[in-house]
Amino acid sequence: MTPDNAEPGIAVPAAEAGVRYDLDGPVATVTLCRPEVLNAQTPAMWAELANISRKLPGDVRVVIVRGEGRAFSAGLDLSAARGDGDSSLTRLAQLSAAECADRIAGFQSAFTWLRNPSIVTIAAVQGHAIGAGFQLALNCDVRVLADDARFSMAEVTLGLVPDLGGTKRLTELVGPSRALEICVTGRRIAADEALSLGLATAVVPPAALTGAVSDLTAAVLAADAGAVAEIKALIAGAGQRSYADQDRAEREAQTRRLRDLIGTE
Repeated sequence: MTPDNAEPGIAVPAAEAGVRYDLDGPVATVTLCRPEVLNAQTPAMWAELANISRKLPGDVRVVIVRGEGRAFSAGLDLSAARGDGDSSLTRLAQLSAAECADRIAGFQSAFTWLRNPSIVTIAAVQGHAIGAGFQLALNCDVRVLADDARFSMAEVTLGLVPDLGGTKRLTELVGPSRALEICVTGRRIAADEALSLGLATAVVPPAALTGAVSDLTAAVLAADAGAVAEIKALIAGAGQRSYADQDRAEREAQTRRLRDLIGTE
């Protein structure tokens, strides 16, 4: 993996985990690279994603998450889930309730760092984003979709629930009634519907996906870094605050910005 002081543009693959990390100045790109299985996810992949979060340099402002090949991610790798490894569904079920919850908390940490206010995270989604793939995209701040993208919260088809940080963001984006319908049916959501529901920021032809993400990244980098971080935090917390509390949070954030920009005696 790439150390914190790596030269810009250096990419060191973690082939055994199926994740590649590219660092180019203030932009980090995280690529799921198991295209032969449509980037199906494993606990080893989640461990590597969490590792990337711990070593991300402090000057990174944008993180792009993408999948190699024709899909973003087909979700949980069922061969691993149904195998005999320590993180298989069978082994998890044999743990105590507390131990099982702790193990899942470790899996969640591979996803939840993408909500960090200090970075703006962009999911570049092509092809299928199913189950864990959908939740990975949901944990990002914005989702730019190729017009062949398909979302599905398919955990219910295995008798499971979404548990990788996706249910709250989904509910915030589409409301509780639509979120329930999406989760309990596991149905496929095409790119145009995703755009109309607010699950996508933009939908473009597949050939234009990289360019659209680059344009969005450039726009974020052109803005003041401190202001962007404060805005992300304000918006992230708005749903839990009353109007009065949000007004106060805005006042406090603006005070910090003025002090940072102009300084105090």
